Amino acid sequence: MVRWQFDNSFVRELPWLGVRIDPVPVRAPELLALNEPLARELGLDPDWLGSDEGVAVLAGNVIADGSEPIAQAYAGHQFGQLSPLLGDGRAHLLGEIVDVAGRRRDVALKGSGPTPFSRAGDGRAAVGPVLREFLVSEAMAALGVPTTRSLAAVATGEPVRRERSRAGAVLTRVAASHVRVGTVQLVASRGGRQQLAELVEYVRARHYPDLPADDPIALLEAVAERQAALIAYWMAVGFVHGVMNTDNMTLSGETIDYGPCAFLDGYDPHAVFSSIDSFGRYRFDAQPRIGAWNLARLAEALLPLANTDDDVTRATEVIDEFEDRCEGLRLHRLCTKLGLNGTGYQDAALVADLLQLMEAGGLDFTGTFRSLSGLLRGVPAPLAQSTWAERWRDRLGPIDPETAARRLDAVNPVHIPRNHLVENALAHAELGDMTAFHELLSAVQAPFQPRATYLAEPAPNGFTADYVTYCGT
Repeated sequence: MVRWQFDNSFVRELPWLGVRIDPVPVRAPELLALNEPLARELGLDPDWLGSDEGVAVLAGNVIADGSEPIAQAYAGHQFGQLSPLLGDGRAHLLGEIVDVAGRRRDVALKGSGPTPFSRAGDGRAAVGPVLREFLVSEAMAALGVPTTRSLAAVATGEPVRRERSRAGAVLTRVAASHVRVGTVQLVASRGGRQQLAELVEYVRARHYPDLPADDPIALLEAVAERQAALIAYWMAVGFVHGVMNTDNMTLSGETIDYGPCAFLDGYDPHAVFSSIDSFGRYRFDAQPRIGAWNLARLAEALLPLANTDDDVTRATEVIDEFEDRCEGLRLHRLCTKLGLNGTGYQDAALVADLLQLMEAGGLDFTGTFRSLSGLLRGVPAPLAQSTWAERWRDRLGPIDPETAARRLDAVNPVHIPRNHLVENALAHAELGDMTAFHELLSAVQAPFQPRATYLAEPAPNGFTADYVTYCGT
């Protein structure tokens, strides 16, 4: 194991897309959580990371050898309105590490102090939002959803002032990269054609090396494919991102920014959990449409590099076909959760009818899918006596019930970061008690293995009706 072996290809190749600035040291750094398996994946020594010397780096108090911290610049459409210059207002990209599998990954701090992009903000983060991102991002990773990861959370020993004074913290985030749709938008609007071409080539070489060079629409097609797969994952696990601005859509295809996010309790296609999404722009069932909208903004930013009129036609087709592509992938994933191949109208009807039953009956989204294996084993379940269950069993065909049940248990989680459990864990953590956080983290990192029963129970009656989450800035 080594301490750090930073490289800085983003700074080296695209120096005009950030500002060199160090994190701001904090008063009394204290480690709250360390992701030891991820540390080993990065080739880092967890024992050293947990030492005073390691925590000093994770808090931003010490700059590791080889690190060249920057605040990245980007633009973004926020709730449909263009902000021509955003950038990292409270984050520092420390550099990149090539992990033990040979993958280049960004390491960044979040809540690490003000930067030139802070827009009068304090550049800090509170314990609650930091630990929420840790819990939810690690749950998503365990569910197989492409996502940024959380390496560490460090308390700062300093208060941050929001609606009230809260304990401060810094998150260490690991990503395939932090290049976003908004990054391309910034260069297209403020840079030159050569700079745009250099950014596109950087993204191609880093994330899509098999694509041809000098074909920006091929990049658009590849990004769209990954985003369609990502949103289908979200829909299949009941995840609501909550703030799908173009600065929160990565070109790598990873989920990023766990601010006003949540998981469905009872199935509600119109669920909105963001405190600032008054009109439901980013509600659960709107995510494919917003994905297409964001990709249209990416296409607009890439078109200055178009070589022929055919490129415009290709770009248009990518956008026009995106929602259908999302729907096909979503259906496939939901059919898999039912133990089906998803090969025709019959399976699509079973999925649609199940979701309708869940919505009408207020059935828990995650729990209902998990209960299907029990139904095959003769365990009482909400749908056991329904005509839907009879149709589903007929569609499964002559398969051994236990074999089918085990297959279902492998794809339908017991544990997700249920909203009431997250809030309970964060409330205790803010008071200095991390017990509930670590118990929930352990459960969601092994989501298919039953733990304490209460960790799989739906939210209390009435909890979800008034539940909102916040961006954490």
